[in-house]
Amino acid sequence: MTEIVLMSDPRVAAIPVAECGERLVDVREAGPLLVDPRKRDPADAFAHLREGVVERLLAAQALLPDGLRLLFVEGYRPPSLQRAYFEEYADELRALHPGWSGERIRAAASRYVSPPEIAPHSAGAAVDLTLAGADGRELDLGTRMNASPEESGGACFTHADGIGREARARRELLGSVLTAAGLVNYPTEWWHWSFGDRYWALATGAEAAPYGPKELAPGG
Repeated sequence: MTEIVLMSDPRVAAIPVAECGERLVDVREAGPLLVDPRKRDPADAFAHLREGVVERLLAAQALLPDGLRLLFVEGYRPPSLQRAYFEEYADELRALHPGWSGERIRAAASRYVSPPEIAPHSAGAAVDLTLAGADGRELDLGTRMNASPEESGGACFTHADGIGREARARRELLGSVLTAAGLVNYPTEWWHWSFGDRYWALATGAEAAPYGPKELAPGG
């Protein structure tokens, strides 16, 4: 896809799900990934992903130059939490733009939070991540992670102009290793990458998504 296709686009929802049944695993136990606790929740849901996604993150990590590491921030998000995030942001947009239609609010909200019924995070298929140095300190990639389009003036878009040469180079490096490992980016959020969900299927031409919305079993 060369155009920016939003999560609210009917083409995303039209992709069928052929659930493969792959389990959610705790990334902290699956390999040497650096995990940031800022999104930690009581059930530690944030640290879970489908096995196939974790394998690809480890492959991407191995492609980074010495002294750089992937910094994992958030993976799985329960459907109820996804719904709450989406409605909260949609409410903010309604307050900012009282004349906008419901359809326009939904499309604008989906630049930043996926509609809950097709959310890659709720399938355990998406990860929010960035780069860190050898000391584990987060590097600057042009905006803070999870900066909204309003807050960042659009600089959260992966290919935004005016973010600085060093930040641009880091975004390109992050993208190159994750793309090589088979993940796809949501182009309105430089930190959001996924594999196996409906958005990934649309971007890659796959006939179906192997991962659909999933509940985290007690104890993981």
